[in-house]
Amino acid sequence: MTTTQATVTIDKAQTPWRRGMRRFVRNKLAMIGVAIIVFFLLFCFVGPLFWQTDQVHTDLKSAMLPPGSPGHPLGTNDLGYDVLGRLMQGGQISILIGLAAGVLATGIGTLWGAIAGYVGGGVDAVMMRVVDAGIAIPATFLLLILSTILQPSVGLMILVIGLVSWLVPARLVRAESISLKSREYVMAIRAMGGTHARAVIKHIVPNTVGTIVVNATFQVADAILLVAYVSFLGMGLQAPATDWGAMLTGGMTYTYSGAWWLIFPAGICIVLTVVAFNAIGDGLRDFFDVKGH
Repeated sequence: MTTTQATVTIDKAQTPWRRGMRRFVRNKLAMIGVAIIVFFLLFCFVGPLFWQTDQVHTDLKSAMLPPGSPGHPLGTNDLGYDVLGRLMQGGQISILIGLAAGVLATGIGTLWGAIAGYVGGGVDAVMMRVVDAGIAIPATFLLLILSTILQPSVGLMILVIGLVSWLVPARLVRAESISLKSREYVMAIRAMGGTHARAVIKHIVPNTVGTIVVNATFQVADAILLVAYVSFLGMGLQAPATDWGAMLTGGMTYTYSGAWWLIFPAGICIVLTVVAFNAIGDGLRDFFDVKGH
């Protein structure tokens, strides 16, 4: 047996999950993305246990200290808050909102798209016109309007971002559902008297899990960016709560004063986190690629 034949035989003997993991691990950018996300999760949620700072009470005597000052490795802002501790607190809120809103948007979009694609006909036409109308309205515009009407909070931002971000996954899942509803196992369950709900939940949705999981990572990245956009425009959470976007807003005031430490750390965190989630999404696409080798 040649080396090539042996490799093919071993590959066929492996489970789809193992083959997918092998493709995922081979994706260097995806592995770097995983490492970055793990780092930020530890930095934001475990870091405060070791680096405890007061992010509630202002200390004007310690305001605008440069990086490297005693007790403040990354300096302080205009209110005397430690920037390193601020990054941890802001990261908690940014990542929490991003993950929760991404999961909410993916869940709503999955059910909407699965039902529209499976039922078809007039129901599909009406449901997808709703999606088209929603996509035509910029999500940032809706967030800014709601932020002026309602008092921003973590729960509200999760809800609002989730409700404006489900449109893209809905279209993706609908396309999958249209092709899946004609499969033998779906037609068999209907022939045996199974309900439409059972067909959607037991067969349509599970068979679109690849599309759902990959899109979920992109939804999380988009949600983190939306939080940063709204906060950067001054419509985010109210002080003393903060996120990375709000830190950018506060730092912009002192741009010409040379206080770079108020801008670059938060900006770098946003860029790295969003790029990492996108890289993981690309890796998951390889993981679920049944045609991959």
